[in-house]
Amino acid sequence: MTRRILTVCYGNICRSPVAAEVLAQLGGEIVEVRSAGIRDKWTGQPAHPFILTAAARHGYDLSGHRARQVDLDLMHWADTILAMDASNLAALGELADEHTVGRIALYLGDRDVSDPFGRPGDAFDRCVDVIVTGAARHLQLPDV
Repeated sequence: MTRRILTVCYGNICRSPVAAEVLAQLGGEIVEVRSAGIRDKWTGQPAHPFILTAAARHGYDLSGHRARQVDLDLMHWADTILAMDASNLAALGELADEHTVGRIALYLGDRDVSDPFGRPGDAFDRCVDVIVTGAARHLQLPDV
């Protein structure tokens, strides 16, 4: 049975698209993954240029990504909803209903995936590293 995973960050142009692509590639046929953002400021926009480059260095192609805003329908679609940080987790909690509230968790379980937006290029590489390392916990795979 395919698991449906939704990854969520602030604008859906850095962390959540990377997490979705990593989980989709590593999970293969056992998962279907989508990503979204809490805010609609970047809806329809491609991934941030720095994250495109960092992801590509790790073998992940985000060139087809377009940002979208999370909504309750998308949350209902997902079996698991993974927030990139505590702020996103809180926003998802406010949007959630009785059917989705129990599906929400932090991507790293007990800590945030730091937002690289507005930081130097190496922050984007570190972000991808953290996301790749954290993926195994959602796929029942050994650490990658």
